[in-house]
Amino acid sequence: MPRDDFADKALTPLPGIDPGEPLERVSGWKVVGPGLVVAATGVGAADLVATLTAGSRFGYGLLWAVVLGTVLKIILVEGAGRYSLATGRTIFEGWRSLGRWTTVYFGPYILIWGFVYGATAMSSAALPLAALFPVLPLWAWAIVMGLLGFSMVWFGRYALVERLAALMVGIMFIVVVGLAVIAVPNIPDMIAGFVPVIPEGGLVYTLALAGGIGGTITLAAYGYWLREKGWYRPRWMRVMQLDNAAAYTVTGIFVVAMLIVGVEVLYSAGYAISAGDEGLLELGEILKDRYGDVIGTAFLVGFWAASFSSLVGVWSGVSLMFADFWGNIRGKHSGHPDTVTGGKYFRFYLLWLTFPPMLLFMLGRPVFLILLYGVLGALFMPFLALTLIWLLNTRRTPERWRNRAFTNVMLGLCVVLFTVLGLYQAWDTLQDVIVWFQG
Repeated sequence: MPRDDFADKALTPLPGIDPGEPLERVSGWKVVGPGLVVAATGVGAADLVATLTAGSRFGYGLLWAVVLGTVLKIILVEGAGRYSLATGRTIFEGWRSLGRWTTVYFGPYILIWGFVYGATAMSSAALPLAALFPVLPLWAWAIVMGLLGFSMVWFGRYALVERLAALMVGIMFIVVVGLAVIAVPNIPDMIAGFVPVIPEGGLVYTLALAGGIGGTITLAAYGYWLREKGWYRPRWMRVMQLDNAAAYTVTGIFVVAMLIVGVEVLYSAGYAISAGDEGLLELGEILKDRYGDVIGTAFLVGFWAASFSSLVGVWSGVSLMFADFWGNIRGKHSGHPDTVTGGKYFRFYLLWLTFPPMLLFMLGRPVFLILLYGVLGALFMPFLALTLIWLLNTRRTPERWRNRAFTNVMLGLCVVLFTVLGLYQAWDTLQDVIVWFQG
């Protein structure tokens, strides 16, 4: 495979970036930052359903997988952030240094992903609103959510996205952790759940909890939010690492709380919920019956907060990724006015995420796109983990900031885990398409 012309230019840090500069001292206000945004963006309705379903089927038996998944996400996001701070370059610049194959994969993926995910995100944020306020049909609420997210990102700046993420995480945390407390977890069973055991028939759920909670492409967007925050030099390394660890620790607590709800509300009573986002609506009804209308309504508000924070985060972060990708293809350096928030490439992708996907509300599921979305998406997490190993162990990263042995072992585990999960996801997508054709 011929190397990209850009490759040799990304092997060293940008001029003016000193890998050995003194580290910024950590203070409390700096901990709340891009990590919270990437965590809020990554945990959406699908993650809530996966966690609830695992709890309702296997009790606390997969609690250890939730903890492992949190650790793996901390390592992946920290790696993406460390590369960006250590070199002053974006993750896409790093990918291009590995050869043209990364561009051949990433270009089609980000366009197809955005088209399909746009409709999914808008529908997910609309579901709880359609249940709470049935004055509009679901598709109308989906369009409202898309337009609201579009307006906030188009006319706002990163600071608005960060404040919104903090608000949404606060709502999710209060609602879900509060539900877990009300449900009264069985502490001895929880402690036993930290022992790594895969229950019979639980392999897929184990993989999903360990690898699927907390985002895919949004993990790689972390470096772009670091730039938006103003953290773009090695001196911010310790601040970034604490920011990332704190944010994903909150995410881990949030997911554990959701598992508790699945165990104590669903598993103990023998309830089952649907596999899609509609399962959260069913849980809302179960909570109303068990604890009253206030609790059931509060859960739907938390459901909306999780979904809408994901929508706004993607509208911001993935638009920045696309803008950097397209700007580099056009020969414009990262940080060029066309590639940052509000730039023309950023706004093109923002439009792409919002308006073309609305056609899917009328057209249903375009089979070919769904297939490509599933297959390309299944490859992204192994792609991210493998390229981080490559970037962070070679002269593309200054020696001071290269991987240590533990990080390499964990990233290697990510490659194996996400490859297995990705193959299953691709096969599952293919099966769905076959069933659709047969039906």
